[in-house]
Amino acid sequence: MLNFHKKTNLSMLVADIGNTDILFGIFEGDQLKHTYRIPSIKDEGTMFFEYGLHNFFLENNISPNQFQKTVLSSVVPELTHIIEDILNRLSTAKTIVVKPGIHPEVSVDIENPDELGSDLYCNAVSAFKSSQSACIVVDFGTALTFTAVSNKGEVLGVAITPGLKTAVHALFSKTSQLPEVPLELPEKAIGRNTLKSIQSGVLYGYEGLVRNLLIHFKKEIGTPCKVFATGGLSSILKGLQSEFDDVDVNLTLKGLKVIGEEV
Repeated sequence: MLNFHKKTNLSMLVADIGNTDILFGIFEGDQLKHTYRIPSIKDEGTMFFEYGLHNFFLENNISPNQFQKTVLSSVVPELTHIIEDILNRLSTAKTIVVKPGIHPEVSVDIENPDELGSDLYCNAVSAFKSSQSACIVVDFGTALTFTAVSNKGEVLGVAITPGLKTAVHALFSKTSQLPEVPLELPEKAIGRNTLKSIQSGVLYGYEGLVRNLLIHFKKEIGTPCKVFATGGLSSILKGLQSEFDDVDVNLTLKGLKVIGEEV
């Protein structure tokens, strides 16, 4: 599979295996030209992911065997080798599998560096490459994470809390009378029905959570720093936009690209 005729020459294919989805990105030079998302289903084998990618290539007129490099980040060990094998067949070079500390400019200064998620490391690489200064990355994913980076490019540590969707799903699954609700910010904090009450509690509550953690992170870093937000839900909390110097849903993919170019 994935062996049809040449149509387009794109230089780099990157993949971020997360707990909910696998996100693929295709870069041509500095430009992110295409993204493709597929669920991170642990029980599926190679054919499921290869078939989805195959169809995506066909639909977008992309040649699958012209990538100069492929780069992989994974926080799901069960899927790492499956996706790595697929990527190895799509590149003229062996796939780079991201480990914390792989990039020469971004080190990891925590007690157990191997515990740092490779996606968080990619975020740190991308943010530090962009800012060249101390920075904080807030990633609105399955988990809501905060990653601190010093002005020397050292990952200093992380804070982790359940993500927005995870929090809503926990309410839905653990209570018999509360429904699962869409993540839409209500006009008022005082909810006058169950749906608005849950939306208020989670979304306005998380605004305070994010703002408070940023205060603590900035104080402990001790130097001026830029704040980056990423993840598919990074724009939902409108009251937080002034807290962020940059919002980029593709920050992780861009970190993978930087690693592919400079490692």
